[in-house]
Amino acid sequence: MSRSLKGEFTDQLFDAILQLNNREECYRFFEDIATVSEVKSLGQRFEVAKMLRTGATYEEIVDKTGVSTATISRVKRCLYYGADGYSLILDRMGYLEEE
Repeated sequence: MSRSLKGEFTDQLFDAILQLNNREECYRFFEDIATVSEVKSLGQRFEVAKMLRTGATYEEIVDKTGVSTATISRVKRCLYYGADGYSLILDRMGYLEEE
C-alpha cells in the first residue's frame, strides 16, 4: 500500500465510507464530499477496469465511457500492477477475467 495514501485523514474517510449501509447513503455522502465530476470520474474508471477485465478493447471502452486512452492505460496499469484493489472488488462482484 502506498505510504502517500495512508494517513489519519484518509483513515477517517475510509472509516466513514465503511459506515454507509446502501447505495442511497453512498449517493448522499459522495454528493456532499466530492464534486459530481469527481464521482463520475471514479465511476468511469471502475467501468474501465471492469471492461478491461472482461476483455474489451480500448476502442470499445472509449466508445462506451468517453475516457481517454491515457486513462485506460492508467487503469490497466493499476489493474495488473497495482495494489489489487480493482481485482478484489471485481472478483467479489463476479466480473471474472477473460480466459
